[in-house]
Amino acid sequence: MLHVSNQGFNNSGNSSGGGGSTHQNPEPPPVSARVPERVARGVYTTGQLVLDGPKEFVIDFLQGLTRPHQVAARVVVTPQTMAEFIAALQHNLEMYTQRFGPPPPFNPPQPQQKPTIQEIYDNFRVPDDVLSGSYANSVLIGHSVTEFFFDFITVFYPTPAVSARVLISAAQVPRFLEMLKRCFEQYQVRYKQFLEQQQQRQQPSPPPPPPPTTNLG
Repeated sequence: MLHVSNQGFNNSGNSSGGGGSTHQNPEPPPVSARVPERVARGVYTTGQLVLDGPKEFVIDFLQGLTRPHQVAARVVVTPQTMAEFIAALQHNLEMYTQRFGPPPPFNPPQPQQKPTIQEIYDNFRVPDDVLSGSYANSVLIGHSVTEFFFDFITVFYPTPAVSARVLISAAQVPRFLEMLKRCFEQYQVRYKQFLEQQQQRQQPSPPPPPPPTTNLG
């Protein structure tokens, strides 16, 4: 099991009893995250779709085994968490390969014409309880010989909790990883100007020039 990222909040508190201040980091380690009953079973998915915007990525995990086809889980992560997720999934896949060998080949039938984003969502229903997705700023990855699982976690005070649990076949992982890499590279190109503007806004503004002076003889 591999911890991916941890963007929890640090908390600074004042202690009135001791006459001073204490700074503490109250967040438990992500491996102790609470698993709510509604996500404990997890969902097994057969496909993935990644959408991006300037501030976040949306990963839709698709379930095409039943009718109607539907989005079984929707996870929202920041670009930083996405980068860490990609690196950790790459590492986990390498560990899987060292232990079990390469995952079996995965060759889904290819459509004659690549569907548009609208056509995909016309075929995959998005349930009301999935529409807004589940936010995560940390991820745990684990695998067996046949499956990989992802625990997407919110590391918030006072208790980290699993917001979504997703399982996919080991055969899908190399393809999923390559899609994540490609989407992240496209994101970096598409939003390069936006990111530069954000960095400029975060830089402190220069002090105003001093007022002009007049010398009188």
